[in-house]
Amino acid sequence: MMKKLEMNCLILVIAVAAVGIPACFGQNISRASFPKGFVFGTASSAFQYEGAVKDDGRGPTIWDKFSHEFGKVIDFSNADVADDQYHLYDEDIHKMKDLGMDAYRFSIAWSRIYPNGSGEINQAGIDHYHKVIDALLAQGIQPYVTLFHWDLPQQLQDRYNGFLNPQIINDFTAYAETCFKEYGDKVKHWITLNEPHTFAVQGYDVGLLAPGQCSILLHAFCRVGNSATEPYIVGHNLLLAHASAVDVYKKKYQPKQKGRIGISLDSFWYEPASGSQEDIQATRNAIDFNLGWFLEPLIKGDYPSSMRSRVGERLPRFRKEQSMMLRGAYDFIGINHYTTWYAKKNSTNIIGVLLNDSLADSGAITFPIALGKPVYERANSVWLYIVPDGIRSLMNYIRKEYGNPTVIITENGMDDGNNPFTPMKEALKDVKRIKYHQGYLKSLNEAIKDGCNVKGYFVWSMLDNWEWGAGYTSRFGLYYVDYKHNNQRYPKDSVAWFNNFLKS
Repeated sequence: MMKKLEMNCLILVIAVAAVGIPACFGQNISRASFPKGFVFGTASSAFQYEGAVKDDGRGPTIWDKFSHEFGKVIDFSNADVADDQYHLYDEDIHKMKDLGMDAYRFSIAWSRIYPNGSGEINQAGIDHYHKVIDALLAQGIQPYVTLFHWDLPQQLQDRYNGFLNPQIINDFTAYAETCFKEYGDKVKHWITLNEPHTFAVQGYDVGLLAPGQCSILLHAFCRVGNSATEPYIVGHNLLLAHASAVDVYKKKYQPKQKGRIGISLDSFWYEPASGSQEDIQATRNAIDFNLGWFLEPLIKGDYPSSMRSRVGERLPRFRKEQSMMLRGAYDFIGINHYTTWYAKKNSTNIIGVLLNDSLADSGAITFPIALGKPVYERANSVWLYIVPDGIRSLMNYIRKEYGNPTVIITENGMDDGNNPFTPMKEALKDVKRIKYHQGYLKSLNEAIKDGCNVKGYFVWSMLDNWEWGAGYTSRFGLYYVDYKHNNQRYPKDSVAWFNNFLKS
């Protein structure tokens, strides 16, 4: 067996030697290592990729407003142009074909379909996504469509405070149904929401993402909000909006269109900072307040018991019919996973007094480095440490705790910095990214061998893009985007690595 692995690795080294990529880092892995039918793709979002924010009747979003406010984006940039994929989608789709990917996960901009969030449909927006979907299918690439990737139409925020108001459930469902009706004969994989946890916490607790609401005493830019209650109200309405859209799809469209529908949840993996029972329980709480917050209602019809006991009356309750509609409201669970942190019991409660928010409610302090624990290599982002084993642990946790639902890794990746003094030739040599994906894919493959029901893997991201509050300071792409010269795309070494991985 070892000789066979060494020979396979040697063949892969020879295959990519022309571009100087280290193909093997102690472990060999390829598409053939995964089960038949396993899907590989790349992922994106409309606001981070499309640009063209005023083209063809698109309405403004909360992110248009937020990104143009002083101090909200680290490099003072905005996504008015981003990668300009609105105009360059055909070029990018051909690159996906050349790369060898099976699928492309992208989001529809709600405000291109309904510029005001509801009411009159914008035909130009409808037509644009027909063109994108048709171009993907023409190249044999399956569209995985996300309906909401944080870019809420500004009109709904202004009219009734967006996801703080249960009216959002009806408007989201109407928008989702329009998409099912228009594209469902061609789109066979739908994702209702992207990372509701991040949207609720970062948007309504710490105020670092749009709409930027919070009541944290030490936050300089939050003028409105309640960090102790709003994240839970928003999370509640997100879950009910998801369940409502799934209910419509399953009853009215799925029997004929034969598609599948799910949700993408973000989750770190957490390890105890020590072997104490207090830290072990804190770690469980941290997972509950991250993953369980949105997954457990879909499995069991209610929030985790740790959230019920620790949040108390601030955590909304589901009516019986809502609980029944939530339970089983998925065909697959998307998981966006990037890194692993440590968790420790918050024994002083100083953080709780200062923050009075959902982060303090868990009773856990989480951090990427712990005394006496391994210190892992870091990507560019301060939160993103490279811990491949974490994805295996997370998949097995979902298998054991939640009945082994069908899982698709809808995002996984790492970033380099955007240093203006780094020559492009050097920026294209992304050896760390190759090691990252090889390590995480190896660990994911082990999870599948453990019995985890994982059916796909999407790289974040195909292109460098506008990375929310980090602006253009962070490069997650397999392709380098030259923002100073018409957004030209250049393949990094990871493109050649993935191309050989997928063809092996």
